[in-house]
Amino acid sequence: MLEVRDLRSGYHGVTVIKGLSLEVGNEVFTILGANGAGKTTLLATMARLIPLMGGELLFEGEDISKVPPWESAARGIGYVPQEKGLFPELTVGENLNVGGMIGDRDRQERVDEIYELFPDLAVLEDQLAGTLSGGEGRMLACGRALMQDPKMLLLDEPTAGLSPLYVDMFFESVTKIHETRGVGIVLAEQNATKALEVADRVMVLSLGEAFVIEEAGNLTTEQLKEGYRI
Repeated sequence: MLEVRDLRSGYHGVTVIKGLSLEVGNEVFTILGANGAGKTTLLATMARLIPLMGGELLFEGEDISKVPPWESAARGIGYVPQEKGLFPELTVGENLNVGGMIGDRDRQERVDEIYELFPDLAVLEDQLAGTLSGGEGRMLACGRALMQDPKMLLLDEPTAGLSPLYVDMFFESVTKIHETRGVGIVLAEQNATKALEVADRVMVLSLGEAFVIEEAGNLTTEQLKEGYRI
């Protein structure tokens, strides 16, 4: 579904992602790595928020290397940044409606599906997004991206700073999203243990390069430890 060919990207002339190649299908593909490995840069590049320095990005066989973010979203790539990325002055319901501006299905039908997936949001529908807790905000950010009816969802460290309760809830939701909605998921995470529980395949990213790409069940502790060394 998503193909990365010899990708290079970064900021202000500094290369962070260094000639990375991978393919992601309709699966849960987890990206692990230490702080500074390039996980956020990689996902932001896939979402077309950061220009490519080299290489190619293909989505469903079409080159999206130079398309703007709104077009990649319209083509079916949903993105949830590491920060909440919400409109704090809008309510929960209004934030979801913003996400629903992309897509053809009835908007209320999609909202109802989000509330079924994240019941806490239904209770908070009229509350300002800026007043939500960390866990509630992450659910709303994910729900808003799902309002676009994406074919692939990019999640950048969605459980960072959350309580154990919300961490468990969010990983359960990741599995449910993939299985019930048929959405491919690219999940960048620090919580390796939990991420490996839901992953089909995993890539350990080390200083902008793929240290290893492996079936989740085949990744060894030694590979994980070595990949985290900087």
